Amino acid sequence: MSKAKANKKKSIIPGFGLSLGITVAMLSLIILIPLASVLAYSFRLSFTDFIDLLTRPNVVQAFATSVSCALVAALINCIFGVLLAWVLVRYDFPGKRLMDGMIELPFALPTAVAGITLTKMYSDNGFLGRALERIGIQAAYSKVGIIIAMVFIGIPFVTRAIQPVLEKLSPSYEEASLMLGASRLTTFWKVIFPEIKPALLTGFGLALARGIGEYGSVIYISGNSEKNGTQVVSYIIMQKLNSGNVDYEGAAALALLLLVISFTMLFFINVIQYIASRRTSA
Repeated sequence: MSKAKANKKKSIIPGFGLSLGITVAMLSLIILIPLASVLAYSFRLSFTDFIDLLTRPNVVQAFATSVSCALVAALINCIFGVLLAWVLVRYDFPGKRLMDGMIELPFALPTAVAGITLTKMYSDNGFLGRALERIGIQAAYSKVGIIIAMVFIGIPFVTRAIQPVLEKLSPSYEEASLMLGASRLTTFWKVIFPEIKPALLTGFGLALARGIGEYGSVIYISGNSEKNGTQVVSYIIMQKLNSGNVDYEGAAALALLLLVISFTMLFFINVIQYIASRRTSA
């Protein structure tokens, strides 16, 4: 009996053709066609107009702000996401289930509500904002505020990517390393980190991509000041769509470049993750 026939008999959902057709149809309607429309609208601009739009000072500054803040936020999420996943997997304590469920709140909470709440907390009148101001840090209406908002919406990606790996990783490996005389730091870098690295890269990439395109949670706390360099790309896109003369072509062109940047980053992260997975398996 051929392998194809064996797999066909083991299939739980019958009808490969129908299943594939529905999958392709849903993929086209939800992802491919909307992305194609972005591409079509952006190509209505001439090459000269396209380059002129992308090289405007406020656009270049917005892309630099979005990418740099998203990168810093994703790195912060990697540190605290691993720590949070470690606590949830390795320790038992009262309220553990509640804490585990709270990880999903940034997904469930409307991003605009999160942005307003963070702005209130980190403004000069907020209790966290006042505390930071005493040590000379202005959180709201600055890049610090943008990073805080991106950390808020990105932390679940890293934590949820790391948790399953840590659950499968037996504590006996750590115990054996410590019994052989390795320090805690050496045990982490030589035993634990190689195992969680592919999942960590996945979480990092998802948090980075989400942060680059974030709008709702960032729009209020950033201040949207071109002078202070706190405009993000999503804000400029919304400006073009909400202005008196709606500029669909310009908005689509910026969205296309944002898409290319995110896709390129995710592609290289996936390549690194694939290489790391092969080394770990070997």
